[in-house]
Amino acid sequence: MLRNLSKYILGSVELACVTYCMYKFVGDIAVCDGPSMEPTLYTNDVLLLERISIRLQRFEKGDIVVSKCPNNPKENICKRIVGLPGDKITDNFTVTTVPYGHVWLEGDNRNNSTDSRVFGPIPQGLLQGRALCKILPLRDITMFTTKYAT
Repeated sequence: MLRNLSKYILGSVELACVTYCMYKFVGDIAVCDGPSMEPTLYTNDVLLLERISIRLQRFEKGDIVVSKCPNNPKENICKRIVGLPGDKITDNFTVTTVPYGHVWLEGDNRNNSTDSRVFGPIPQGLLQGRALCKILPLRDITMFTTKYAT
């Protein structure tokens, strides 16, 4: 009986380690909150995220990403990459060059989004994951492409 218990405990620890590694290094899910990405995403939409492209810095304009909020690290934001290092961003007659190691993030709902137009360029180290698809609600399952549309 003791042998069966130790196998059960060892198996549980192994499963917990694998689950943690999958979450930390491979992927996660995120629940959207707020109107900043409408009409692409709405409050309570659930996204499947992958973390590998963020770690390898293989993201591009048009990708939807989840990032730590630059003003509040306890909060996450979901935005679209519209500028990569070296890109020049023009907004309200000002031009900003995205510095090395940063991205420019904006919500699709520009009139109701707190994004790089407020925060400035976002350090790539704050990026948490890239959205692969919307998985809930089931009637709106959507795969995301990285082709940037203005």
